[in-house]
Amino acid sequence: MNSSINKLVIVGRDCEAIQIPSGEPVKISEGTRVRIIQALGGDYTAMTEQGYLVRISGKDAGAIGEKPAPAPTALDSGASAEPQEVEKQVWNQLRTCYDPEIPVNIVDLGLVYSCVIAPLPEGGNRVQITMTLTAPGCGMGEVLKNDIEHKMLSVPGVTEASVEIVFDPPWDRSRMSEAALLQLGMLW
Repeated sequence: MNSSINKLVIVGRDCEAIQIPSGEPVKISEGTRVRIIQALGGDYTAMTEQGYLVRISGKDAGAIGEKPAPAPTALDSGASAEPQEVEKQVWNQLRTCYDPEIPVNIVDLGLVYSCVIAPLPEGGNRVQITMTLTAPGCGMGEVLKNDIEHKMLSVPGVTEASVEIVFDPPWDRSRMSEAALLQLGMLW
């Protein structure tokens, strides 16, 4: 089990966060006490003393006494990257993306409807992801979209990435993998 989970910490410096589920940016002030409830995909979900959930980016992990996550960086065009290897790495990166309220990656949750990787004439590849959210009114959609696009651009050979969020067909638990159902105690 991750030692960061269920740990009460005092924020060591002001940091930006995203309020869950609204997706609104908030500032967490130095000296604020928060309880880390999820540490997945390089980001942290914390509960404030007022009972609000917030997502703290891995780049601000130092503010909560954790080691900052290395920032993904765009690599070379990867013209020599094999298509199968690019696809494998894209899916691996998708498995590092999490809904901040659910400790299961977006692939196992069944949120990713399609992932198309297409070579570009100038070299490199374009990744187009079509996905949904567990709830249509979730304010975290843009946050997840930006996180996924950023992570896709860290894959060697990927030079363009876009995510489209759709609600048809609607998501339901039948889209979850058996591993996700088991992890969430929903498999009998």
